[in-house]
Amino acid sequence: MQLQQLQAQQQLIVRQRVRLMVNQYEVHTVRSDGSEGDLLAFAQQKRLAFKEQVTLYSDDTKTTPVLGFRARQVIDLGATYDVTDAAGAPIGLFRKDFARSLLRSTWHLEQPGLGAATGQERSTVVALLRRFVESLSWLPYHFDFTMDGQPAFSVVKKWGLRDRYVVEIQDQRLDRRLVVAMAVGLDALQGR
Repeated sequence: MQLQQLQAQQQLIVRQRVRLMVNQYEVHTVRSDGSEGDLLAFAQQKRLAFKEQVTLYSDDTKTTPVLGFRARQVIDLGATYDVTDAAGAPIGLFRKDFARSLLRSTWHLEQPGLGAATGQERSTVVALLRRFVESLSWLPYHFDFTMDGQPAFSVVKKWGLRDRYVVEIQDQRLDRRLVVAMAVGLDALQGR
């Protein structure tokens, strides 16, 4: 993933690959016609890990890590995840707001020098259906993140056989690596 190419993106597509023992994700640019463009990053997460950690690589050969996120604690319902670059330098963090997530899932994302964004599921009805009707957990959802009352970015889960997300970035100051980590985290961590 070339940082300049990623930072120029206003829209991204995150797609989950279906695998037996791991969750895998591809992050793509978006072409002018709305279809998937170049692969920017590939992520892999082991299922049932005691301490969540996801590494994003430049491609699916997994030879060049570009960023990652890791839980600070083993078990924590409102866990904080530190996001770092390939060298381990902090980029920011995100955390689940456990109390507010009882009704609608709520996450906070923080970027040093910029502040915090809060993201919440748009639809209370969809949020409740996904929680209480097990067979409807596949329902698409829409997270809107705001910063200082202004739209920062959104993550929309689309209908389909595989999980596919469209990420729209409105606040140009946001580090796209942090946004990518949050988008992958929404799928990888949402059900926990």
